[in-house]
Order: sequence, then C-alpha cells, then structure tokens
Amino acid sequence: MLNDRKLTIGLIQQTFLDSKEKTVQKTIQMIKEAKNKGAKLVLLQELHQDRYFCINEDTNSFDKAESFNEDIKLWSNVAKEENIVLVTSLFEKRTAGIYHNTAVIFESDGSIAGKYRKMHIPDDPGFYEKFYFTPGDLGYEPIQTSVGKLGVLICWDQWYPEAARLMALKGAEILIYPTAIGWFDEDDANEKQRQLEAWITVQRGHAIANGLPLVAINRVGKELDNYKHLDGIRFWGNSFVVGPQGEFITKASENKEEVIICEIDLKNSENVRRIWPFLRDRRIETYSDLNKRFID
Repeated sequence: MLNDRKLTIGLIQQTFLDSKEKTVQKTIQMIKEAKNKGAKLVLLQELHQDRYFCINEDTNSFDKAESFNEDIKLWSNVAKEENIVLVTSLFEKRTAGIYHNTAVIFESDGSIAGKYRKMHIPDDPGFYEKFYFTPGDLGYEPIQTSVGKLGVLICWDQWYPEAARLMALKGAEILIYPTAIGWFDEDDANEKQRQLEAWITVQRGHAIANGLPLVAINRVGKELDNYKHLDGIRFWGNSFVVGPQGEFITKASENKEEVIICEIDLKNSENVRRIWPFLRDRRIETYSDLNKRFID
C-alpha cells in the first residue's frame, strides 16, 4: 500500500444573484468559507460570475467577455489572498468574433497555472453555446499545480470518454468538471430522474475507467429566459466527488447553495490501478477508427 497523499478540496455550488457584482461577492465569501474549513483547492461552477446567458441567443451578451482581463486580475488576487489553488470558469474574448468558454486555473501565489478552453460545445434549447463559443484549441492538457496535476474539462465535455481518457493518459491526477446543467420544470419526474442519473453515471464511468477521482461542480437554482421563449432552466445542483472506483465521497443537494468540503487521496489511484489495470490492457493497435466521425 502506498503512502497517503491527502488533499482537501472545496466545491462552490452557487445560485446566480441579481447581478454579476452580487454573485461575485457571494462567491468570494464562499471561497473564504472553504479556505477556513481547510480547502487547498477550490473549484467553481461553469460561468460562475454571471447568469447563464446561453439560455438564449443575444449579441449583446458578447459584451460580458470584455471584462476577461479584469476578471483574471480579480480571481488572481482571491487565489493569492486565500493561498489556494483556484479553478475558475470565465467568458474569454480572444479577438473580434472569437470567444471561448475558458477555465483559468490560478496557483496559490496568484499566478496562472494554466487554461483550458471548452472543446465540446452544445447547441440545444436553452443551451445555445455554439452561438457564443469557438471550440477550444489548447487540447486536453493537464495543468500542473502545487496540489497536483489537474485534468480540467468543462460541462458538455462530461459526456465524452475520449476527453477523460486523454487527460488520464497525460498524467492528470484528478478530473474536474465545472458545470451548468439542469432540467425544465415541464419535464415529468421520471424524465428528470433519468437525466440526472445519466449525468452522474457517465462521469462515475470516467472515474472508474481511468482510475481517477472526479469532481463535478454544478450551478443551482432557476434562471429565467429574459426573452421568455422558454420558462427557464432549473439547474439541478447535485455537485459530487467520486473516487477512482466510482465510489461517492460526497454529494450536494439539488436545490441549495453549498460549500462542500471533502478529502481525497491522490495516491489511491495507483493502488486501484494495480488491482484494475485498465490502462495496461488497452489494445491501442485496434482503436484507429476512433478518429473517424462514422464508420460505414
């Protein structure tokens, strides 16, 4: 048995308040709470600064990305002041007409440890992300930090085993998914339960298949469509952490803001991989067709 390598992490499951300013201030308060409870790594949900603007297509919403550099400075200062590694999720304007859904990871001294630009971009009712985001071009590269090598992906990436696998093969020690997912109130209870269970199950599968702990941090609360084309999205919370065998370490509620604190053992992945050597037994010479869109 290898020696333990324990890491205390904090997940911030949050509701959007009336404005970006109020929401950011609440986020900072929750980060401070997580730090005071021992968190060395704090994780924020997808596009945590503002409302989930992708609920509709509105060219004015691109203005939200104009503050990207200011946002970087703000969260850099928070990470430094609290002496934590911080995973944020920001709207990045790269140049005129090119915008990204970008996770920026800050080291505990406030420096930028790395970035990940969301690769898989959805386009569904209420989730019109293709209107806003150019697919990422940084690849699936784990980010080295003082608390470990982080495999940061974003929301819709959750459904793709290839993304998790590539992060694992490149040495990620933990898979992290900032998320904004929910259901519509008009869906019946059975459909809601199927969607939630599918979301949890596929990610537990990534953890198991790669022998890695996995964290999903989701929004919570109902957000309205300001054009009233839809009734709105009720983000279902249920942020969770599982270990390398898919075992639940912690799970949040579906309707409350929460600061979730838990401890994970990064060394346990090696123990599990010795028992379940899925990476050893991969038949890599048989997988060439995976780079095709469809196989006739």
